[in-house]
Formats: sequence, C-alpha cells, structure tokens
Amino acid sequence: MSLAFGRHAMSIPGPSVIPDRVLQAMHIPAPNIYEGKLVDLTHSLLPDLKKMARTEGDVAIYISNGHGAWEASLANTLEAGDRVLVLYTGRFGRGWAEMAMSLGVDVQSMDFGTALPVDAEAVAETLRADTDHSIKAVLTVHTDTASSVRNDIPALRAAMTEAGHPALLMVDCIASLACEPFEMDDWGVDVMVAGCQKGLMTPPGLGFVFLNEKAKAARNRLTRVSGYWDWVPRIQPNLYYQFFGGTAPTHHLFGLREALTMLLEEEGLEAVWSRHALFARTIWAAIDTWAEGGNLSCNVVDPAHRSIAVTSVQTGEDEAGRLRRWCEDEAGLTLGIGLGLEAPDSHPGDSLFRIGHMGHLSPPMILGTLGTIDAGLKTLGISHGNGAVEAAIRTLSAG
Repeated sequence: MSLAFGRHAMSIPGPSVIPDRVLQAMHIPAPNIYEGKLVDLTHSLLPDLKKMARTEGDVAIYISNGHGAWEASLANTLEAGDRVLVLYTGRFGRGWAEMAMSLGVDVQSMDFGTALPVDAEAVAETLRADTDHSIKAVLTVHTDTASSVRNDIPALRAAMTEAGHPALLMVDCIASLACEPFEMDDWGVDVMVAGCQKGLMTPPGLGFVFLNEKAKAARNRLTRVSGYWDWVPRIQPNLYYQFFGGTAPTHHLFGLREALTMLLEEEGLEAVWSRHALFARTIWAAIDTWAEGGNLSCNVVDPAHRSIAVTSVQTGEDEAGRLRRWCEDEAGLTLGIGLGLEAPDSHPGDSLFRIGHMGHLSPPMILGTLGTIDAGLKTLGISHGNGAVEAAIRTLSAG
C-alpha cells in the first residue's frame, strides 16, 4: 500500500524547497514594469545579493538558469582562441568547460576525479609552467552538485598567487551560495556565478554573475560581446529594462526579495551557514551508521572535503535505483539521481543517489528524509547498519 499522500517531500539538490512566504510574495498580479514598486524593489536586491556573496563588486542578473550564468561569465571575459584552465571534481566543472569550448575557447583541463578536491599545489605547478601567461582564467566549482566535493577556494587563490600568475579566478557557486561559507573578496575570486533555485529558495529562472574590477578590465579588452550577455548595461543601466536585457522577470524578483529578507534580515547569513553545517553532519551520521552493515557510504570520504549543501551516496549495484523508486512511489519522498559519476554502461542512479540539504530546511524535514530512507532500506532488504536515525538525532541534539 502506497503512503505517498500529503505534501510531497523533495530532497534533491535543487530546485530546493520553496518557502510558502516566497510563493505568496510571487502570487500577485503583473506589476508596472516601468516605474514604482518593482523598480524600487530591484534596487533593493543588488546590495543584498552582494552581501550574500560577500563582495563590494558588482552583480549582473540574467533571466536564465546556471548554464546561462556560465555563458555570461565566459562571454564577458574571453574571446574565441583564449585559453583557460578548468579544474574537474565531478560533473559540473566539465559542463562549464563544455560551454567554453562551444564558444571557441581553448580548454586545458585537470581532472581530480569524483571524490577528491582540487590539488592546489598541482594547479600552481601547471600555472608556473605557463610562462607566457597564455591561460587567461582558472575555472572551478565551489561545490560540485554531482559528486558533492567541496573545493578549497582560498587555497586555490593562494596557489595562483604563489605561482605569480595573473589569470582570473572564476568560481561556480550555483550549489553553495547561501548554504556554505563563501567570501568572494577575501578569497580573491574575480568572477562568481550562481542561480536562484538552490540556497536562495526561489523558483529556477534567475542567474547571477558577480564580478570585480579585474573582471571588468577583462571585459573592456574584448572586441565584442553579444548584446544580451553583455554585463556592462546590466551593472550600469541607463534605463530600468537594461538590468535584464528587456522585460524584467517580475514575479521572480518579488520572490527573491522575500527570500533575501528571510536569509539576511531574519536569520542572518552566518546562522544560515551554521544551520546547513549542522544538518550536513546530521545526515553524514546516518550514512556512516548505514555503512557499518552494507554498501552505503558518502561519496567523499573526508568530511573536510564534503559539501554542506548536498551529499552524494554510493550504494551497491542497483540499490540506489530501487531505493529512490520506493521512496518516491511508496513514501512521497524524491531523492536526487546519480549524475555523471557512474560507469559508462550503467544507468544513471543505479548505484548512487543524492540528498539535497540546501535552502529552506528544518529538523523535521531532515529527520523525515532520513527516517524514510531507513524504512526503504528495511523494506527492500538492502543491507545496512542499524541505528542511523538515532545517530542523526544525537548529532542534531549536540548542535
């Protein structure tokens, strides 16, 4: 008998759970797009977005998903034939590289696998060998949403500085912004890309590119940038519509305003980071307990290298697929599929699933997810250690 009734639970790594307040803020008639409330609201978003990124630089808003933010970041800093170094720690650094190649950029890559972070010293060695500074930018992800590897961005910047290399440091924070500590200015990041649908708790549709003066100088050297992706009119608009290259994403802006108020003014960004860190430790405690009697384990062994926004879980062959199907069909819980980490001949999600723990979350939501997974393991006869929910509760209670 299926029990998948009531409100469906989503534990995927984005789109994250949307707060009722955000939905209610969006549930209004279409506003005036030329003057008045919408214009004032938009101007209020910019300083708060910069607070989220911890930057005094600029932010350009695009009506797009994260892929659009990727393209915007590349279109404003590189020309066809320019060379970049892209660091892979899962699927999404590779995706950014593919985007760059589609624009004619010469991509040099370093692959660190799917369970380990970037080796900063290896990057420094590569940059020291680039004596003519042909590498114009170094691209990496803060958190890879597929592998759940979290990269040490300050260490990467230190390595670039030690190598004496002038390349831009460009970081994808699509999965990590508003979940994990990130200090754009203090960490020396020149370009950062993000989206609204994960830590920012807003329906997919807005992409963000944060940039500093060094990034602006790179843009000014380009011979052309396509009109829609050009960030200059978006950060220095003469008319309101130029913020968005056309009609504003009206209802997304109202939703984002409510989300930023919740995160910055009511909870506080440091408290948001602490909440996500505690929930991550709670989930890891359950997975470590399951691992004692079966094939389940965190994809990233060292907790210091794990994302606190998403956890990728390895299982035995076909166990992840069976578990996800049971959780969704019988219990009303959607888990994230495995993405880009399986062997070439296996079906996505056969032996890996992901738990998204980003955005609008509370202890009942976390414990409900873990309890449902535990029930699924027992029902399906998948070998696992017992006491996972109790271990999670102990971790949560210890704070």
